[in-house]
Amino acid sequence: MPKKYGVKEKDLVVTYVVNLILTGKLRSGDRLDRNEIAEDLGISRVPIQEAVVQLEHDGIVSTQYHRGAFIHRFDGDVLREHHELYGVLNGIASARAATEADPELQTTLRALAAGLRTSRDARSFHETAWQYREAVTDAHAGPRLQAAIRAAQTFIPRSYWSAYLDAPAALLAHYEAETAAITDRDPDSARAACAAAADLMGQIMATELVRRGVLEGPVTRDPFAFEMS
Repeated sequence: MPKKYGVKEKDLVVTYVVNLILTGKLRSGDRLDRNEIAEDLGISRVPIQEAVVQLEHDGIVSTQYHRGAFIHRFDGDVLREHHELYGVLNGIASARAATEADPELQTTLRALAAGLRTSRDARSFHETAWQYREAVTDAHAGPRLQAAIRAAQTFIPRSYWSAYLDAPAALLAHYEAETAAITDRDPDSARAACAAAADLMGQIMATELVRRGVLEGPVTRDPFAFEMS
């Protein structure tokens, strides 16, 4: 696999391992083959070890002395927990944005919300949504909160959403609700909008992973009637 310049090798490994989990090629209890990862990515063992440390910190792998690293439990409950944490953590930053009422940030968020409304495909919608989240966290999340949000995002990869998952109208509604809450200086509603959006994202991803055979469970249609690619 060719290297992606400008991306840390450790991050390449994290993305590689998460992709294997989300495609069902690695499952709960499977052992990470560091030699295989090094060969596939064309990198040394040093960034692989750095990635394993991060993946363990994020609750995705567990290490056993003299045995190696193994995929931690991954099921629908674990996936929902990642999204729940993501919603709570984003809600902290969003509530701060509502409390502080920065006119420049409000203008930025209104413009991004307008961009979400006019997005014509899933990729452009999700890229704009990531810009929205980054605008809020850059302005109102300190280093510790930003680190916690990044950890929660590990099972919510940007590339996966942009490539595989469409954007239901209900998700747009949550961003618009958050924008209104920040503009109206309503921190409780800002938190609620973040939590609701993350919960919906978890439902969408879980449904898709069941459909693909990665997670167990009945294949059901979401009440919001989103379409999968």
